[in-house]
Amino acid sequence: MPTNTSKIRFDNSGYYFFVLVILVILGFWPSYFSGFFNGNNSYSFYFHFHAFMMSVWIMMLIIQPLLIRKKKLGIHRMIGKLSYAVMPLLFISVLLLVHSRIKGSERDDMGLSLFVPFKDLLILAITYSIAIKNKRDYQIHARAMVATGIVFIEPALARFMGHSVFKNNGALAYFATIGIIYAILIALMIIERKQKKARWIFPLVLVMYIIVHSILIFSINIPFLNEFAKWFASLPLT
Repeated sequence: MPTNTSKIRFDNSGYYFFVLVILVILGFWPSYFSGFFNGNNSYSFYFHFHAFMMSVWIMMLIIQPLLIRKKKLGIHRMIGKLSYAVMPLLFISVLLLVHSRIKGSERDDMGLSLFVPFKDLLILAITYSIAIKNKRDYQIHARAMVATGIVFIEPALARFMGHSVFKNNGALAYFATIGIIYAILIALMIIERKQKKARWIFPLVLVMYIIVHSILIFSINIPFLNEFAKWFASLPLT
């Protein structure tokens, strides 16, 4: 008797990324979005620039699979080529934002502080590189692009958990966020357990998250990180 294999319809992933839009709004509402309505938004250009580039990428994650679903392959490829510019600009926006916050600082814990945003850039760079390298292989490409979206969950969800669920308990909010991200990745792995191709993407992302979270949680010393952070803070970028 033939058995049905569970498969994820990645051409439907655009619909799921609408949830990410809601999560971003909820997570950053008190500290950012609400300021546009009450006149208290005093964030710098660098934060606005980062928010814009992040929004562009999430919109691309929503639009691209829907174009595949509608068989608009020409438009899909055109937007895909735009990602060659959007992704570097997104990275630049993070670097400028981080630098604007730590410039001139010489704290001894700067290394781990810098590692928090840089770990997301690392995972984003790896998953995006996998997606682009395998752009003609739909199975790998689609999963890697979905993984780039998963990277955006932690910053938004941790903030939402912190100000709405676990008030005044940042540690618990962060651990809950990590647990949810791991649960999502494990659920995807279980659904794809019989998939013959490309099912290594989500386990790879899970392993990367376990490594970077372990470094943060256990304050693992990386010898060159503090010196790199001080050098980065001394650059005349912002």
